[in-house]
Amino acid sequence: MFKMLVRVTIGFILACIAAGLVTVLFVTTPAELMALPSEALPEKASQTLVWGLLAATHAAIFAAAFTLIAAGIGEWQKIRSLGYYLIAGVGIAALGFYAQYASEVAGQPTIYNSYAMTAFATAGLFAGFVYWLVAGRHSGPDATSDGPTTKRKVETPKPIAPPINTTSTPRMTVADRTAAKMAASLKMATASTEPTRA
Repeated sequence: MFKMLVRVTIGFILACIAAGLVTVLFVTTPAELMALPSEALPEKASQTLVWGLLAATHAAIFAAAFTLIAAGIGEWQKIRSLGYYLIAGVGIAALGFYAQYASEVAGQPTIYNSYAMTAFATAGLFAGFVYWLVAGRHSGPDATSDGPTTKRKVETPKPIAPPINTTSTPRMTVADRTAAKMAASLKMATASTEPTRA
């Protein structure tokens, strides 16, 4: 149980950092960073990293409750599928986009555009992938966990009645038994119709 909590917490923190960095890289693109002269690159890269950590903090504050729900379902149902965590990440990002859009003031520039939607969706996709990489692909208790396992013992069903053929003679198939019964009844029928000889 403790290992699971640590794994989920580390996964959440790293997913938020990934989402923050991806969001900032939509503002300061990697092409812009590479086009900088070598003496200006360290300063701009460190500034981008700081902005990424600030964005990660903002993402963590917003996404904590939703991630708790998604991770809880994933652990409870032992979902290890990458697709589940990608969809959860994009869904949480879509909720963040909607919250940002709903809080806009009329007359101000809007966030409702394709570039912002792409940025949010990509951040959610990367966050879901990082979470799956760290925690999601190991969800649910396993043989090495310190918690109880849910393996069930499969019992062999007990027969209701004893077997049909309990004698030492070899087993006959249903077709063989039917043919033998028909032959016996035919023999009895012909024996009763034959005249007796004196």
